[in-house]
Formats: sequence, C-alpha cells, structure tokens
Amino acid sequence: MGTQSMIPPLDDLVEKHMHREVASLKTGQTVFEALATIRNSPPFSSNIIYFYVVDELGKLQGIMATRSLLLSAPEKLIDDLMVKRPVAIPTIATILDACEFFTMYKFLAFPVVNESGILVGMLDIRTYNAEISSMSEDLSEGHPKDTYDALFQLIGVHWEEGKNSGIWTGFSVRFPWLVCNVAGGLIAASLLGLFEYELEKFVVLALFIPIVLALAESVAIQSVSISLQSMHKDSLTWGKLFIKLYREGLTGLALGLGTALLVVVYSYLRFWNIPLTATLLLGITGGVTLAAAAGQGVPNILKIMKMNPQVAAGPIALVCADMAALVFYLLSARFFFG
Repeated sequence: MGTQSMIPPLDDLVEKHMHREVASLKTGQTVFEALATIRNSPPFSSNIIYFYVVDELGKLQGIMATRSLLLSAPEKLIDDLMVKRPVAIPTIATILDACEFFTMYKFLAFPVVNESGILVGMLDIRTYNAEISSMSEDLSEGHPKDTYDALFQLIGVHWEEGKNSGIWTGFSVRFPWLVCNVAGGLIAASLLGLFEYELEKFVVLALFIPIVLALAESVAIQSVSISLQSMHKDSLTWGKLFIKLYREGLTGLALGLGTALLVVVYSYLRFWNIPLTATLLLGITGGVTLAAAAGQGVPNILKIMKMNPQVAAGPIALVCADMAALVFYLLSARFFFG
C-alpha cells in the first residue's frame, strides 16, 4: 500500500477530520475546581492527551497536560500552570498543513481554532490511524518514544510528498500570481518613461534605483512574513486592519529613516550633491514606509476577501512595494532637482 492512502486526502481541510468533542477547562479555575468539573462532566473521549483552557468567550488561552493537572496542588490556579500562547491549527488549514505542524513541533495533538481564536475542535495523532496500527507492536512492547519518533518521520514523508506532488498543480497555483510581477515590471518601465527628463539630465539618480527597490522589497517581505505568522491569532476586521497598518507604517518609517541615513552618508561623501541627498532621504524613507504598509495590508486584505494569502501575498506585496518606492523616489527627484 502506498503512503498516500494511509491518511486522509492532503488537500482536505482539518475541519473535516478534527474531533469536535474537546476536553476543555476554564480560565480562573483552580486545579480542584477543574478536576470536579471533569468528574461531573466527563469528556467524551477516553484518550485525553491535553486539556485546552478557554475563556468565557471560548477563545483558546492555553494548554495543560493531563499529568500536570493530576499532580498539581488543588489550590493552584489553572492560569498559572497552563502553557500560554499555544500552537493552534486554524480551520482553514489542510491535512498537508497539519503534517507540517506534527513534523515541526512533535506534539501528539493540536487545538483547532477559527478565525476568531475560538476553540472548535482538536486534531490528534489518531488522524494517522494506518501508521499507528502498523506500530502497535512497538507500543505494546514499551517503546513509545522510538515509536512516536518514527511516526513523526512518516508524517514528515507525507508532508514532503504533498509539497512536491504534481508539477501542474504547483504551476497552476503559483503562476497566476507571478503574472503580477510581470505586470509590475512593465508598469515600472512605463513609470521610468514618465521621468525620462530627470533621468537623462541627472544620470546619478538611476544609480540608486536598485537600492531603493531592494530596500522596499526587503521590508515588504519582512512585513508579509510577520503578518502571515500572526494572522490566525485573532479575528480580523477593517478596523483592526487600519490599526495594524498604522503600527506597521510607524515601524516602516523608522526602518526607512535608518536605512536612508546610511545611503545618504555614502551619496554625500561620493557626489557632494545636496539635491541627490535630499531625494534619497525622502525617497527611501517614504518608499520603505509604504512598502511596510503594503506587506502588512496585502495578506490581511486577501484574508478578509476569503482568498489564500500564503501564495498570493508575496508577489502582490512586492509589486505594490516596487511601485510605491519608485514613484516616491522619482517624485522626490522631480521636486528637489526642479
């Protein structure tokens, strides 16, 4: 039997295969109160790996191992014992994504949360029933550590196979978004034509275009990565998006000033040109600020629009960053060079 048939289809959403009956505790409870709750309302599952701690709204706040709960003093607060900021799988994740979680963290189970951070289920190692069945002999002989290590390796095999499955699949998912970069390059060429007079008369301006674009692209990619990492932690609204854009814009402003000063020092010592120095200072600072906002905004806007930001956010953010940085730099040049 091939390994691909041992688990659910890799493109299935985890929501389809998760366990909806979850052993949960409430924040503010003591160990004594938590155990009393468990005795009065026993969890549906007899195989409890972790207890998940939620607040009054049902939002996941932490994880508590069964052993810790049983061995802790009755008067201890659950809030003081739980592992805070737990790793959780979002409902929009696929079984392929879950393979990566199991392989990377080597936990036996993960909580599943919706876009508001509310606990909706749990995905555990039993999803890979075929692998567990094939290793039951090792488990019965008392070698759980070695057995689970081997199991995680098998799950890693599924993940690698899933990532590399189908050239056409990878092409069809990624190519449409790369067209954005092609379009961006053509638009950039057109923009340069609009500033042909400045570039011909002040050739030195063209020398710094690569570094202006490189700084903007680097900051944009940093912002995209940070945005994707924090995306599943809470619900997203347009109001929250504006707050994120404001904060990231301030960060981008600081990054832009810092990098612009380095370039300005070099340009002044090299060319002794005040208009060029002013152009670089304003152009890089403004371009990096807008690039940071683009890197933060694009993934979140795609999520609000129910589109997959994992593949699309990078190319779109880079195009936006390039256009913003180039326009800002060339407008600054037109202003300072007259």
